[in-house]
Amino acid sequence: MDARQLAVLREFAERGSLTAAAEALHVSTSAVSQQLAALQRSARTPLTVKRGRRLVLTDAGRALADAAVDVAAALDRARRAVDDQLDSPTAPVAVCAFHSAALAWFGPLLRESARRGGPALHLADQDVAQQDFPRLVADYDLVVAHRPEAGPRWPARRLSVVPLLVEPLHVALAAAHPLAARERLTVADVAGQRWVSVHEGFPMAGNLEALAAAARRPLDVVHRINETFVAASVVATGDALALLPARTAPPGPGVVLRPLADLAVHRHVDALARPEALARRGVRAVLGALRAVAGAGGEAGAPRRT
Repeated sequence: MDARQLAVLREFAERGSLTAAAEALHVSTSAVSQQLAALQRSARTPLTVKRGRRLVLTDAGRALADAAVDVAAALDRARRAVDDQLDSPTAPVAVCAFHSAALAWFGPLLRESARRGGPALHLADQDVAQQDFPRLVADYDLVVAHRPEAGPRWPARRLSVVPLLVEPLHVALAAAHPLAARERLTVADVAGQRWVSVHEGFPMAGNLEALAAAARRPLDVVHRINETFVAASVVATGDALALLPARTAPPGPGVVLRPLADLAVHRHVDALARPEALARRGVRAVLGALRAVAGAGGEAGAPRRT
């Protein structure tokens, strides 16, 4: 049975005529008749009967009209429960981020959200291939994801994307490396070096591919390491170079970062969410805190649908 049909039956029972029910519902009399006819098709016994020129309810129709009151009350409670959830500033919010963003931002996010009186946070880190980030919105309210500037945009349907940061990637090399004395490097300076890259399919791989394209030669990738700080520890030995984030993940002692003078390499760090998640007050509050922590400033934008 359809809730709208039951609402029409209730109005008919309380007001006593098709015309009065139609006026109360702001529809035509024929629309009321059609709804009652549709409801009748789902019932095993007659709900109305003709008495002269008037249509009246049978005993079964009156019983169903009484039950329609309970249905209306239950639906109202359900709507208010949804509204309470959407408007609640304290309902927990689940946030997921890739490793370096989690390390850089989870602590400040907890503090900033608490300072703003935000909801409890449930935090998780996920190291996934670029194509898998959109799937995480099924399990988390907000997903902090990253992609290379030259790579594909987020492909998921009905996915809201909030830019957090456009982060430059610099060449990381050991402090004792001969190239470390230069303030800026060129593609020609580094193309012939040994490299650390992430595993294939992961977002940072696309940035090294852009460098190889600019050099017009394949790079000598000798190590495959996803974790930024592990990669930095290898770089510190002088064995290889890497492209590392310039803002979110300081490489640590023994490693220096140098920008490329002839190739701008960036990654986009975005918050992904299902559109309905952003309807929740608490999620929007955490997103505001996340944007503040990310320091996106003018680089951050309004949610967009991809």
